[in-house]
Amino acid sequence: MTALADMMRGAASTELIRCRVKLIICSRRRLSKMSIAQMPHLIRSASLTGFADLAQSAGIDPFAMMRKVGLPRRCLDDNETLIGMEALCRLLDHCAQASDMEAFGLRLASRRQIWELGPVSLVIKQERTALGAIKTLLGYNRVLNDALLARVDEEEDVVVVREELILGKSVPTRQAMELTVGVMFHVLRDLLGPSWEPRLVCFTHRPPRDLRFHRSFLGKNLEFNSAFNGIVCAASDMARELTSTQAGLASFARRFMDSALNQRKPARSETVRHLIAALLDSGRCTVEKVAQHLGVSRQTLHRQLSLEGEQFKSVLDSVRREVALKLRDDSDHSLEDAASMLGFSSASAFAHWFQASFGTSFIRSRRARQRETEEQFHVTGDQ
Repeated sequence: MTALADMMRGAASTELIRCRVKLIICSRRRLSKMSIAQMPHLIRSASLTGFADLAQSAGIDPFAMMRKVGLPRRCLDDNETLIGMEALCRLLDHCAQASDMEAFGLRLASRRQIWELGPVSLVIKQERTALGAIKTLLGYNRVLNDALLARVDEEEDVVVVREELILGKSVPTRQAMELTVGVMFHVLRDLLGPSWEPRLVCFTHRPPRDLRFHRSFLGKNLEFNSAFNGIVCAASDMARELTSTQAGLASFARRFMDSALNQRKPARSETVRHLIAALLDSGRCTVEKVAQHLGVSRQTLHRQLSLEGEQFKSVLDSVRREVALKLRDDSDHSLEDAASMLGFSSASAFAHWFQASFGTSFIRSRRARQRETEEQFHVTGDQ
């Protein structure tokens, strides 16, 4: 059990926490000295809490799977070890295929506890409302999971928590996405009580063959092949006042989180990548609009990207390719829907871009991918 877990149970000393925090900051400073090209997307190894037990219960060797994606066994012993998000995505995908457990990522989320978020779990407990707590949590994304693009949309009687994983390359993310949304669901239920229910839980991918676990954990209000990943909540629930605890330790935890946040300054191209992903489905994802969001001129943005060996169009195409392959592989969205979600003016414009980018049509590519997946499934099932 970690020192933070003991602290949340009222048994850990502040001095122990300070010592642990110093170790975390040192590891992040070492990472901050890496070049932009070297910097991977990182997430705390707390994301693997319960992984070994879940894998073994599914009949697979967790440590062999970890070796397969290059993750050391020791990262299971310390929640604060930073691991590559790409490796985590591949690990969960391999495990889901090997075990034929489509809800592998979601099952892993169900084993998480809020204190495993680290010091930020103390910080969000000090917010007055659940809405404030979630906004604070998302404000520290760069420390917790810098591949996660998340935002809160407030719309009349609902609050929508939207989440998307943007890694800058084609990586299977279905399982990691369900883990991410599942953890957010866990946080909201911890804040609002065990009887809280969301209005809707949304995933952009197609539904699994068996929905029983999804329904038992997330409830019956599910939407697959949705326009976004995330959770729709009643605004009245999110405005509910919370009971604050551990004020002194929370203040210390906030200072630590702010310090850690300053150690993880994103490259300008990564900031642009996240803005593009956020604006993509609006149809207004232009270099002028992104520059406006950043408070700089178009010329300044071009110059900043050029210093990192990037151009706006190359970053835009990279995000579009990543999202397009997710829609092709994991969803049943039509050509028209995919075009809209990628910010194209028409289905024909998207079809032309996809053909130029991948050398085949969106529909033919999807059919080929489905055949490939079915063949992999049969091979796995025969082993």
